Amino acid sequence: MNWLAVFIGGGLGSVLRYLFSLAMNRYGILPWGTILANLTATLVLGVVVFYFGEKLGRQSMPFFVLLTIGFCGGFSTFSTFSMEVFQLLRDGQIGYAIANVLISLVGAVLILYFLVNRVES
Repeated sequence: MNWLAVFIGGGLGSVLRYLFSLAMNRYGILPWGTILANLTATLVLGVVVFYFGEKLGRQSMPFFVLLTIGFCGGFSTFSTFSMEVFQLLRDGQIGYAIANVLISLVGAVLILYFLVNRVES
């Protein structure tokens, strides 16, 4: 039954990512929809794994995979991120390409770092 949870979560995440892109990508050169979707997916994944992972246990495995593999997998997107960085580079927007990479990667790692430190304190 986990496959159904992944399917539903992935669909919901993909639709929400699409709406983020529609709402945010019109602001400036950076692809804010993808950046915010990836950072938000990292936050959701971190909260579910670090805060609720042990508490959820096996009884709610479909809910766990719906949120982690399904929703976060559908909501975040490495392929779109990579294409947008490539397009910025191709268009000569090297500074924006570097900013996109730094905001996305450093931001995601910092989110997880602060979540783990909060859980351990």
